[in-house]
Amino acid sequence: MIRQAEERLSVALDATPLLGVPTGVGVFCANAMAALGSQPAVRVEAFAVSWRRRHLLGAHVPEGVGLVGKAMPARPLHFAWRVADIPAIEHFIGAVDVVHGTNYVVPPARRAARVVTVHDLTVIRYPEMCEPETLRFAGLVRRAIERGAWVHTPSRFVADEVVAEFGADPQRVCVVHHGTPLLPSGRPGPTVTLPGKTTRYVLAVGTVEPRKDLLGLVGAFGQVAAHLGDVALVIAGPDGWGSDALASAIAQSPVGDRIVRTGFVADLNGLLRGAALLAYPSLYEGFGLPTLEAMAAGVPVVTTTAGALPEVVGDAASMVAPGDTEALAAAIERLLEDACERQQLIERGLVRAAEFTWESCAEGLTDLYRAAAGDRR
Repeated sequence: MIRQAEERLSVALDATPLLGVPTGVGVFCANAMAALGSQPAVRVEAFAVSWRRRHLLGAHVPEGVGLVGKAMPARPLHFAWRVADIPAIEHFIGAVDVVHGTNYVVPPARRAARVVTVHDLTVIRYPEMCEPETLRFAGLVRRAIERGAWVHTPSRFVADEVVAEFGADPQRVCVVHHGTPLLPSGRPGPTVTLPGKTTRYVLAVGTVEPRKDLLGLVGAFGQVAAHLGDVALVIAGPDGWGSDALASAIAQSPVGDRIVRTGFVADLNGLLRGAALLAYPSLYEGFGLPTLEAMAAGVPVVTTTAGALPEVVGDAASMVAPGDTEALAAAIERLLEDACERQQLIERGLVRAAEFTWESCAEGLTDLYRAAAGDRR
């Protein structure tokens, strides 16, 4: 049955990334859902592929988004979906026009159009940097594409990789950029206590994993700290499977006493605004939300030319080759000492961050949902 043009599309969105410690995927889910909740063309409902944590989802779903679905045990379902098209998503959530898998996995469906978000292809490009349980994502994405799913990517860089790696139809791979993470209004909260006689700090943000090259940053900071005695390095983010290696690198660093690890920080506002600069030395990146967050806070950014980062930061950051520790150290030291360059990057960053909005993201996703649903009719 062909729907009337004015009828809203019903979209079921996988909100599982909102559970547990928030990551960049969780930031995308929360902000995209909030913006989609105000879109007149779609009715959005959230579900979670989780057995033990499913009852927690209601506390995280933004206004304007409903809850739907029975309990969905993740491990057996992911195993089944790797090899078969059962059980269909409608068994758990009922009939919808579109189901959106927000983190590499989109369930099979009887009638609903399917959209899967591919954030990057680390599992293929750098499998040695991935935990074993995440390596299954490549097969799930491949099967979804072969079975007719549309693909959302946060950058043109990732879209081109998806087309090249999976042979996907370029017309069914859609780039919709993320928005800039929103900072709380009002005065920022307390900042970190700095060690010794340091008075300013370089900030790194992200889950501790090899892809973020925090080991290289520790090495670069050692070179900077040898010249600038008032600078500390603050690393904010939850533990990942690179935590042991990072702890060892800090312990072995001659300036390890000037490196602070905060762990997960629920509100980065104060920590970010107090930083002298953000260092984001990623070896491979599908987008890079922290760079935009720093720019929006008026904090200059040093990052790399890896993956989608040039696409995101444009000319508003100081960029070095990934893995080049000496170049990273030089860029950090230069920004710490050159007030003119700092101000230029701050001004460019504010402009650049304003170009990425969650409203635009929601509009782009709505267009994608409409195209996917129309393809099934």
